[in-house]
Amino acid sequence: MASLLGFVARNWQMSSPSEVPKTPNALKFGILGAANIAKSVLINPAKTHPEVKVQAVAARDKHRAVAYARKHGIPQVHESYEAILDDPSIDVVYIPLPPSLHFEWALKALNKGKHVLVEKPAVVNAIEAETLFRSPVLQKPKAPILLEAMHHRFQPSWQYFISLVDRSSLDRVVSIGKLPSYIIPKTSVQLGYETGGGNLLNLGTYGMCVLREIIGAEPEECTKCTVRRTPLDELCDEAAEATFRFPHGLVGEIVTDMRASVFILPTFITTVVHKEVLVEDDKLPRGQKKFRVRKVTLNNFLMAAAWHRIDIEDEFIIKKVDGETNKVIKRWSNKESRKIYTFKDAGLDQPGEPSWSSWRHELEQFVNRVRDREGSGLWLSNEDSLKQAKMIDLAYEKAGLPLRPTGSVLHPSVSE
Repeated sequence: MASLLGFVARNWQMSSPSEVPKTPNALKFGILGAANIAKSVLINPAKTHPEVKVQAVAARDKHRAVAYARKHGIPQVHESYEAILDDPSIDVVYIPLPPSLHFEWALKALNKGKHVLVEKPAVVNAIEAETLFRSPVLQKPKAPILLEAMHHRFQPSWQYFISLVDRSSLDRVVSIGKLPSYIIPKTSVQLGYETGGGNLLNLGTYGMCVLREIIGAEPEECTKCTVRRTPLDELCDEAAEATFRFPHGLVGEIVTDMRASVFILPTFITTVVHKEVLVEDDKLPRGQKKFRVRKVTLNNFLMAAAWHRIDIEDEFIIKKVDGETNKVIKRWSNKESRKIYTFKDAGLDQPGEPSWSSWRHELEQFVNRVRDREGSGLWLSNEDSLKQAKMIDLAYEKAGLPLRPTGSVLHPSVSE
């Protein structure tokens, strides 16, 4: 019963947070586009952060922007995206536009001196990534902060899960991400080639990010990538299964589907299987040795603040070791499960409440960076985002699908 009450209270507070008083120098955010995702990523998290104020919004349709501002209590509506960039009172620009527009507006905002929080994927191919994440404006002293909103990495549960991984004995890593088809309609910009849509870019990117972080290296090759194309756009994928080869022969796999069966719940599971390792046990008779095979699984890694479970499964094996002979004498398994909703649950001295979403944790560290504070150290660097874009390109090339068109900032002949 206590667990159920905790679930209800945590999710209620996350979806309907009480607003805290703001500091006089709170960072003022401007939103480009009246996107639904902004409520989860910025508007709700900002309510509990004393140094963040959502100040303005702009959309292509002014009437929609006005209605959006009224609904979410945003004080100002600007006439255009450019107007937000030109507003000297705006400190940070949040970009939840269609992916094909992320690169252009992120670069424009940076060049106007704005800090930028951009939705993933921050870019639609590695060419854009090279230009954006290695932009000269980011190399200057006191350069603006740029962050791709890969929010799951900021969760206490994810950081604890990573601490359970022994990279020296990795065997395989599998990440699964599936959404029932009613969440993303067929006509969504997330499923259009020209708008930077596609499963690998929009949902599969999480799985690829997971592989890279767990393994601690970059893929050398995408050895397999099979996709299911969208019915309305044959250049776009709505589901994919991909396998990547990493250094030292390690293999990582993703299974990802943006339009899965309506009968499933959103599914986000990451499993790490380790190789058999020797475990010291001085109680064993002479000639016997103890080994362990560990599997760790994080259920609901993407939305862990709502609910999650970390399973740690150990298989122990006692072997009689006689020269080249290894005879199994005994085998048994232990399993335990843990839930980590705050950094204190993980034994770490970092701020946070059980009701903080992954986006609230992300916002905490974003503000720390802007304020030049140490924070927790959790971050997604510009080089990390560049490497992520290169991995996505590998998958599309292996699948035989064309990369998404590079933005008009690099190719002015391309219409917006």
